[in-house]
This record gives sequence, structure tokens and C-alpha cells, in this order.
Amino acid sequence: MSIAFTIVGLGESLFDVFPDRAILGGAPLNVAYHAHQLCSASGGRGVVASRVGTDELGRRILEELWTRGLTTDFLQIDNQHPTGRVDITLRHGEPTYDFLADVAWDHLEWTPGWRQLAETCDAVVFGTLAQRCPNSRATVQRFAETAQQAIRLFDVNLRVTFFDSDTLRRGAELATAIKLNADELPIVLRLLSLADDVADSTLTEKSSGGAHRLLQAFSQTGLRYVVVTRGEQGTELVTHEASVRGPVARFEQHPQADNVGAGDACSAGLLWGWINGWTAERTVTLANRLGAFVASQPGATPAMPGSHATSASSLANPRREPTDPS
Repeated sequence: MSIAFTIVGLGESLFDVFPDRAILGGAPLNVAYHAHQLCSASGGRGVVASRVGTDELGRRILEELWTRGLTTDFLQIDNQHPTGRVDITLRHGEPTYDFLADVAWDHLEWTPGWRQLAETCDAVVFGTLAQRCPNSRATVQRFAETAQQAIRLFDVNLRVTFFDSDTLRRGAELATAIKLNADELPIVLRLLSLADDVADSTLTEKSSGGAHRLLQAFSQTGLRYVVVTRGEQGTELVTHEASVRGPVARFEQHPQADNVGAGDACSAGLLWGWINGWTAERTVTLANRLGAFVASQPGATPAMPGSHATSASSLANPRREPTDPS
């Protein structure tokens, strides 16, 4: 019997503005969108819990979510602040980000509806960017504190100066799982005073040893998984029992392909595997394949071809190396 899961993306919703196009984005929104593709075939849903303005970009976010089949019931409307946007420049295929300040998602409010969502969801992902302002930080942390029944993924996503040691520490304390990339790992370890060599830990902390140190430091608060993403080398899932790396997928590249949102698709795959009780190997395989597929496409939210259920099943099958996710 299938279970109708709810996976929440909590935090920023915005448009990724490239020199030639504007694409729906924001890490939590991206995760919720890809999770919805995985969940909807069995009656579940991905949910965006965010805030937008009454401007044109805000209307476009509402319309795009509705068109893609996602509920907008948990998208707050702000009459005073603009919808979030980030200007993205690609250098050798790698994105750099310039975030607009004091936008709608900097003012997330704790509401009865959000409390009910927090109390009933199966998984939630949150990061550091939506915690750059006090109001939203308090709301994000309260949501995670309330969602004790859920898998709580702290997807670090360090962006310019929008993070500090206190936010990182509280996020780790509230998390069931932490996800970060290999470059972020030594930074986080240093800020949390967990690095072996504060002066130069970059090389050593890219190994699974740094992830194990992070896992052990917060195991008493409920941390069960640390995930380290390594770009084209795939994803490493570290638990108290093992360290697992799944096969790295390869897909035909779209002419306008970029890496934006690949890590968010990976997050959706991880959450889907965890809430279904999959093995670490199967979970990492799906995460790798979702991330690789999104990296082969333009923008952060491409649709998976074929039926959602078929796509998820084929992507997670380690015996296949498909050329597309269907």
C-alpha cells in the first residue's frame, strides 16, 4: 500500500535571473518541486512554505507552482516587500549569486497553518539563506522544532556572508540530516570548532573523517546522517554504521545546461529514500541520478520525463545506467 507523504521546502522562493532568462528557483522551492514529482504518483505532495510579494515575480511564482501542480496554500503574501530574486552569472559553467536584500522571504511568519503543516509533514528541508534576518530565522527554527516527527534536513547552502556559527550550530541541533558540499565541509567544521587543524583543514576535511566528526558532535540531538556532495564525483552518505557512495550517473547535456539546482534535486532524492525506508545504497543512487539529471538541463526545476513513479523507480535502480530518467 502506498503512503501519501508530504515533503516541505521551507525558506526562500525566488527567481534565478540569468543574462538571458529568469527561472523559478530558491533551494527549498526546488527541493519541494522535485519531491512533488516523486510523491504525487502515490498521492503525496511537495509543499513550498515561503513568502512572496504582490509584484509581478510574486504572481509568476504563484502561477508556476499552480501550473506544476503544487499547492500555494503555504505561500504567504507580503504587501510591503518584493519577491526574492538572485542574479546569476555563469563562469565556466559554475554559478555565482547576487541576492536581493530585504525581500518577502526575509519576513516569514509563524502561523496556525504553518504549525499544522510542521506537526503533520513527513520531511522538511531548510537552510541558512532564509535565516539571514531575525524574523525568518525564528520562524524557520520554530518550524523545525515543531516538526519532531519528520525527517529534518539542514541543507547548509552557504551563500556569501549570509551565515554564522550560531545559525549553523542551531541548524545542526535541529536536524536529522545535514547536507553540504565538499568545499563547505571544512568551513562548517571550523565555524563549529570541530576542525582538526584550523589553519589548514581544507584537504583533510574533504574526506569522510570530517563528516563523521560532524555526525558525532550532534548525535545526541538526533543527527543521523551527514551527506557530502562532490559535484561530478557524486554523493557520500555518512551514518553511524557506514559511509556509502552510489554510482555516478551520466546524462546527455542540454546545450544550455548549468549546475543550478543539482544539489536540490539530490536533496529530494535523499528525503524520498529516507521516508520510504530505503537502504543507504539505494537512497544515494537516486540522489546521484536526480542531481546529475538536473545538472544536464538548463535551470533548477526541469521536469522528469515520463511518469513520476516510473522515473523514480528507474533512477533508483543501481543495475541500470539510463541515458534519461524514464
